[in-house]
Amino acid sequence: MRPFLIAPSILASDFTRLGQEIAVCESAGADWIHVDIMDGHFVPNLTMGPLVVEACRRTTGLPLDVHLMIEKPENLLESFAQAGASHLIVHVETCPNLYRTLQHIKSLGVKAGVTLNPGTPAAMIEPVLHLADIVLVMTVNPGFSGQVFIPEALPKIAHIRKLLDVLGSSARLLVDGGVAEDTLPRLIAAGADAFVAGNAIFKHPNGIQAGVAALRQAMASTI
Repeated sequence: MRPFLIAPSILASDFTRLGQEIAVCESAGADWIHVDIMDGHFVPNLTMGPLVVEACRRTTGLPLDVHLMIEKPENLLESFAQAGASHLIVHVETCPNLYRTLQHIKSLGVKAGVTLNPGTPAAMIEPVLHLADIVLVMTVNPGFSGQVFIPEALPKIAHIRKLLDVLGSSARLLVDGGVAEDTLPRLIAAGADAFVAGNAIFKHPNGIQAGVAALRQAMASTI
């Protein structure tokens, strides 16, 4: 079994101390840093752009997992790749030419990811799973940090895990939304192996390191 991965989501961080908080995540044993890009159109929130990704890149050597919750992501792929993104994840809902978009990401030397909203069936991404290095399943409605986990996503995770196994794919099955100590065992049982966590890490009452450690302990309890 491959080790489980933790990707702290900086959307939940203190942006006045972003560099310091990323450094603490790295020292605590985080595997990736997750960056949510939102345009105020595809999702109601408006967040950050390539300049923030570039700042993160200067701060850490960890892979930057960049989730593009934006319309027409194909117009900004080069900008985010040049800013230092390690992974670019695009939504099936915003990519009419999804196959070409994933190929374009790969051509930039970046790992390609595909994701889908809670209300979108897994069948929508099945034709491109062979191109994906990462498959992200949203377990909340995208747009804001701290939302409540949607348990109806669990069968979708299990279904996608089966599809990836049939393909012999090495893609990571990533989950974003409501990831915490109590939800991790169910997510792992469904087949996920990488986890975006925001409030569980950055808002942990005992600090970032304790948040990462608590997630690791929850993971260990499933083995």
